[in-house]
Amino acid sequence: MEVLSFVCAALLCTVLVHGKPTLRKERVINKDPELSRKAYEDNNSFQYDHDAFLGKEEAKTFDQLSPEESKDKLGKIVDRIDSNVDGYITTAELKSWIKRVQKRYVYENVAKVWTDYDLNKDNKISWEEYKQATYGYYLANPEEFDESTDQFSFKKMLPRDERRFKTADLNGDLAADREEFTSFLHPEEFDHMRDTVVLETLEDIDKNGDGHVDEDEYITDMFAHEEGGPEPDWVKTEREQFSDFRDLNKDGKMDMEEIRHWIMPQDYDHAQAEARHLVYESDQDKDEMLTKEEILENWNMFVGSQATNYGEDLTKNHDEL
Repeated sequence: MEVLSFVCAALLCTVLVHGKPTLRKERVINKDPELSRKAYEDNNSFQYDHDAFLGKEEAKTFDQLSPEESKDKLGKIVDRIDSNVDGYITTAELKSWIKRVQKRYVYENVAKVWTDYDLNKDNKISWEEYKQATYGYYLANPEEFDESTDQFSFKKMLPRDERRFKTADLNGDLAADREEFTSFLHPEEFDHMRDTVVLETLEDIDKNGDGHVDEDEYITDMFAHEEGGPEPDWVKTEREQFSDFRDLNKDGKMDMEEIRHWIMPQDYDHAQAEARHLVYESDQDKDEMLTKEEILENWNMFVGSQATNYGEDLTKNHDEL
């Protein structure tokens, strides 16, 4: 079974603070091709289109639309995707649109939280502003936090966030502009932040602190084993994945480079794979292009794919897209 279905997506904050520390995200940034093929063969491939490429945002608005409304709005999106207005959607056009939607999601996400952290309204977010908004209550009331019972330790997360903030702060002035703050919140989208993503992944999973991830740590990150209980088949498969594909040098553990290879496979373009998948599944006449009619005939797949960002585009006005 696909690994990301079992990876914890976020550390939950249970205390009353204005903001939250940066959240732990999906481990794998680019999908593994073999896992993708398996997912497409599964009966739940529409759900895979949701989860594999769009992150954790819920599709709340699409349920409000009737099939007729969905098809009408999807048709308008198809017109936008058809960049050369020839009546056909190619894999390249679909890939370009998917990347655009992905990028827009990232920047819209930052825009939603910007005012929560820009406390002095100078259009920058300083480290002190972020620290106060996120950790102010903890810093003022440390006695209220029992590290033995909290779901995560503020004492651990604060210096980690500070390290990430300083890496994102390219000019070193300890104040993030929009682009720097975007790289802070979404480091997986920026090349200069990827070492930070790898390091944080190692720190999350390396429970014994030896600077490596062994097989048990790898599994524990995905599966809370009940003492004496049997392991599900998918866990056995993941152990095989660790041995065959994660532990490249066969020393029984993953180092930083092996972790990088795992979560950031360089030979796989997820937008390209999603575009090819959508074309393959909807191309009735097998000409390797899609007409609007072919897309609307298979509309359920498209509103469940990155092409419409969990269906959110279907509820926006055409002019907003």
